[in-house]
Amino acid sequence: MNVHKNARLTVHGRVLLVRRVVEEDWTVVAASEAAGVSVRTGFKWLARFRAGGERMLHDRSSAPGLMPHATPVATIEAVEGLRRLRLSGPAIARELGLPRSTVGAILRRLGLGRVSALDPRAPENRYERQLPGELIHVDTKKLGRIQGIGHRITGDRTRQSNRRGRGEGLGWECLHVAIDDASRLAYTEVLADEKKDTTCAFTARAIAWFR
Repeated sequence: MNVHKNARLTVHGRVLLVRRVVEEDWTVVAASEAAGVSVRTGFKWLARFRAGGERMLHDRSSAPGLMPHATPVATIEAVEGLRRLRLSGPAIARELGLPRSTVGAILRRLGLGRVSALDPRAPENRYERQLPGELIHVDTKKLGRIQGIGHRITGDRTRQSNRRGRGEGLGWECLHVAIDDASRLAYTEVLADEKKDTTCAFTARAIAWFR
């Protein structure tokens, strides 16, 4: 049960109110005041209890018991059938002589608001290898060099700002990473650059390490 955040009475509170009146001989006025609700509300829950017991103290659906203007099941099935023939909402409305809004509401309720919903999602084309060593992914990432302790520890950004202002860059290092596709085992090295010869040499060392 979803109780409204401003509701004065939960089901437990309603049961307590009614029991105070029925079993403990409280007046409806006193029981309502103790529960923090109006006397009218107290009489309402007492009447529901007398009509059907504690089950009547639970929240009831706000949907009307009778819906004379509800869309007939046959119409809903016709809308669904035409949608599965890939007709658009306006085309279905014209075909069945229904308002577009009605057709749109039915399609949304059926989960067919978009034509693409008719197409089952294709399984992901995963190329993950089953055995270690079949495929190795190699990637690189440039990392700026850091001199001394960083500002996140010292809290001092002045040296960093002054160095940048004077153009005194410390350069870069390149993290090379090789990951086995099946086992996810990784081999890494920090190298001076990511040029072809450097990367090829790293790959050879990684393969030798994996073996």
